[in-house]
Amino acid sequence: MFTQTLGKRVLAGRRINALANLLTGPHGVDRYTELVEPTWTQGDARAKVIAVRRQTPRSVTLTLEPNEAFVGFRAGQHINLSVEINGRRRTRCYSPASAEGSRYIELTIGRHDGGLVSSYLCDHAHPGMVLGLDSVGGDFVLPGRRPRRILFVSGGSGITPVMSMLRTLRAEGFTGQVAFVHYARSVEEACYRDELDAMRGVRVLHGYTRDADGSDLDGHFGPAHLDVAMSDPEAVFACGPPALVDAIGEHCRNVSSESFVPPTFAVATESTGGTVTFSGSGIDVTDDGRPLLAQAEAAGLVPESGCRMGICHSCTRFKSRGVVRNLITGAVSTADCEDIQICVTAPVGDVAIDL
Repeated sequence: MFTQTLGKRVLAGRRINALANLLTGPHGVDRYTELVEPTWTQGDARAKVIAVRRQTPRSVTLTLEPNEAFVGFRAGQHINLSVEINGRRRTRCYSPASAEGSRYIELTIGRHDGGLVSSYLCDHAHPGMVLGLDSVGGDFVLPGRRPRRILFVSGGSGITPVMSMLRTLRAEGFTGQVAFVHYARSVEEACYRDELDAMRGVRVLHGYTRDADGSDLDGHFGPAHLDVAMSDPEAVFACGPPALVDAIGEHCRNVSSESFVPPTFAVATESTGGTVTFSGSGIDVTDDGRPLLAQAEAAGLVPESGCRMGICHSCTRFKSRGVVRNLITGAVSTADCEDIQICVTAPVGDVAIDL
């Protein structure tokens, strides 16, 4: 009876929303309700910043209250966060540190030298700011069957997804063994240090790579660090710079990992001689070998983009014809009528993009 009643309410709600969108014209009801409150939208996932704290000199921690359009995330996944800077919407990927299923989203964003969005949020984030939550993705997640001996290893801002995993396990009442190793440049830049040190039942070790004062571990990750943290873990979850992730893979088995550093890709040094047609703008350019996003920007276009490394998918555009090459994998696609990520895709001859 309860399920039937709930189903009728949901169906009625959808009919009311459809009617409201019809009556409010082509813009839909969201364009009117957001004038009263920016997060009152049914189709666009957004969140209001309700708290800002700065744990370290080079980071900012935001507590976000998402609206009902946000579908949630799994511990370890990333969210495509959008913010308007100087009139232009910018999107970047950030992994929540909050537990899966939490009412609020916690993001700790480290300042990256030259990083437009990270620097802006570190300097200007304030309670009341509204941010876009464009999509959720990533396969770096806990398995459904929880391992009984888990080692978490993180470096720098890579702490956030593994922190989400740890908090999720604790919220579930996990009774297995857990060790957590975090590497930072110094004690001043170690996020969540106080919370981790106060956790009961979790073996926590800190390693500082530039200032060893207060460090529990000497040097970089290796067999000695593994022996101290947890010998022969059933599963290892690691996130950090590629060098750290590679070292963990050499000395551990059953490793799930993610690296937050942009992948390297080779860009052609010579033009293919083809014509790139941006069909939505009526602009043609001669291919210069760079990714399509860079060529579009050089032509004066301002396509939406985010991570610029093939993760957030905010730059995805429709290719109506032509051959392209993925600059990360090297894969060549000859199919017409497909979606491509223009930040990591280069033309091979004549190409037409809906932009």
